[in-house]
Amino acid sequence: MSEKNTQGCSGNCSSCSSNCKGKDPQSLIEPTGEYNNIKHVIGIVSGKGGVGKSMVTSMLAVALSKKGYKVGILDADITGPSIPKTFGLNGHVLQNEIGILPAETKNGIKIMSINLLLPDKESPVVWRGPVIAGAVKQFWHDVVWGDLDYLLIDCPPGTGDVPLTVFQSIPLDGAVIVTSPQDLVSMIVKKAYNMAKMMDIPVLGIVENMSYVVCPDCGKEFTIFGSGSETVAEELGVKLLGKMPIDVSLTQMVDNGSFELIETNYLDKAVEEIINN
Repeated sequence: MSEKNTQGCSGNCSSCSSNCKGKDPQSLIEPTGEYNNIKHVIGIVSGKGGVGKSMVTSMLAVALSKKGYKVGILDADITGPSIPKTFGLNGHVLQNEIGILPAETKNGIKIMSINLLLPDKESPVVWRGPVIAGAVKQFWHDVVWGDLDYLLIDCPPGTGDVPLTVFQSIPLDGAVIVTSPQDLVSMIVKKAYNMAKMMDIPVLGIVENMSYVVCPDCGKEFTIFGSGSETVAEELGVKLLGKMPIDVSLTQMVDNGSFELIETNYLDKAVEEIINN
């Protein structure tokens, strides 16, 4: 658990008198907006793209919301945003005198994504790294998140500008690493793990996506991409928080924007780890 939360910090340093890490003159941690009270911030990261990180983020958000927690998603994947479509959000967010108002799903999950600001959701974001990093900081500071139990940050893949900005500028309580079962899994996970450790961010565990496919006729599970997450989790001393199959029904819910209707137990262990952390 980070020093921020051991002191019961809301992430807003402007009205705080304590001498914590977030107020260290050498710290790059930035306060969130004065109207925000965010209890826990979790980063969802991956060492490479295409492993289903946004789906895992969305699934965790839905599961936490169903348990009665107030949840938000900050979509930090500025050049490849997918969270709004997952939840069927097609409009634009509004802004008033106190900041940017996030969109809300039918069940009250608050969401901020660059696609909720663009005039056309298919418009490319052709920005250089510093501008993209600035947008992520703005989502943290200028969005009126209000009271949240959990803010999940869907990071872009890799270890570049934006993940670095998230790790350095936002007071994360932990990170969940998403991977897929391939021969490269060890290297991919270790890159994300080592970056988190360099930034002093606790790694809560690993989620393996596309772990297997279930035969619709016999019900047998086939690991068509191999496996390796158990080994690397043991090597790193972290928990394997879940294995998600290739599930066509999940893909259909993403395409239909009806992801809040999911009923699975794939990430129950990951949800409990987040809650108990």
